[in-house]
Amino acid sequence: MAYEYLKEAKPAKAEDLSELRVTVADLIQQVKVGGDQAVYELAKKFDKIDRRALKVTEEEFYNARKEVPLTLKEDINFGINQIRNFAKAQRESLSEFEAEIYPGIHLGHRLIPVENVGTYVPGGRYPILSAAQMLIVPAKVAGSKRVIACTPPRSDGKVHPAVLYAAQESGVDDVYCIGGVQAIAAMAYGTETIKPVDIIAGPGNKWVTEAKRQVNGIVGLDLQAGPSEILIIADETGEADIIAADLLGQLEHDPNARCLLATTSRQLAVETIAEVEKQLSVLSTADVARVAWENQGEVVVVSDLNEAAHVANDWAPEHLEIHTKYPKVLLPKLTNYGAAFLGVETAEVFADKVAGTNHTLPTARAARYTGGVWVGTFLKWLTHQWVSQDGMKLLAEITVNQSTIEGMAAHAESAAIRLRKMK
Repeated sequence: MAYEYLKEAKPAKAEDLSELRVTVADLIQQVKVGGDQAVYELAKKFDKIDRRALKVTEEEFYNARKEVPLTLKEDINFGINQIRNFAKAQRESLSEFEAEIYPGIHLGHRLIPVENVGTYVPGGRYPILSAAQMLIVPAKVAGSKRVIACTPPRSDGKVHPAVLYAAQESGVDDVYCIGGVQAIAAMAYGTETIKPVDIIAGPGNKWVTEAKRQVNGIVGLDLQAGPSEILIIADETGEADIIAADLLGQLEHDPNARCLLATTSRQLAVETIAEVEKQLSVLSTADVARVAWENQGEVVVVSDLNEAAHVANDWAPEHLEIHTKYPKVLLPKLTNYGAAFLGVETAEVFADKVAGTNHTLPTARAARYTGGVWVGTFLKWLTHQWVSQDGMKLLAEITVNQSTIEGMAAHAESAAIRLRKMK
């Protein structure tokens, strides 16, 4: 298919991550061997703070609650309720079962919560308090017994009070004032203070992402989140100022963030490019958003909405907005996205904060094979089976034959011994 690009991304330069990987591996090893002391030393080196106590104290929680304004508390509580209610609805849509799939052969599965959950709440460029809600609440709804959070300190050595409030209201068991690679390593391997977890969830910078990659297998992971992305599909009813604002809402996250507008209207495409420049001229985060727009921003004119859907499915964006006259009509044709936002009223930023769906979503085309964090992220689907004597006879005979062909003598004997005992 031929598209008309009015703005195309600059050719991406392959980033050499070899040095990063070696450094991250060394930092992980330091924490693995040195425990709390290593975490303390790394925090002193990278965060420029001198804090011995890794665990946030009850006094810190108490003081944080006093610092957070009432209106912000109400906003946080609303978001938590939305996330919790949606997670509960998701959980209720899942069911355990056992069925007789063939006479005498009963198969089933159970849903068991992951017991120990570690969450990473970013705090670098901005304090992402909504991340605490998005990660802790679904784990608690799933039934996880222990949910902890690691989050980087501010320059004063403390966690942002709103992050602490959000984490506590979400049901966190413990919060640790640790960021970066050392946080991931501490949760994966444990220290004197931190008991190791079974799964780690949450986004972070390239250091955190690489650390998660390296501990994968020691613990489970939610997903490997990269720079933010948004793709917007629009027809002639789209509004350039709103589309521009939504694009910039994602681009301000990271200089490497990506965006694409696929529209059937050339006029809208031209107007949107102009509107992005206009809004950048007054945007307080333009130093980040402009770099992302100039390097990774794209605007393409397509022949029709079917072609737009093809573009979207190939791009597999983290966030997908549909600004068309009938947005729900297009949804069945869209198969690769982290989260979809239907109609001009449905801003992506609502879901970033309070709408209720999760904002921890696949990036870098991972939406081709997975979705985002949800209550199921913290559930194990465990299968079981039991067979009657008649069912056993059938399965044993087939297993003996197949195992013999495969040369797996012990497998064959495991089945054959049961047949002999029947007789």
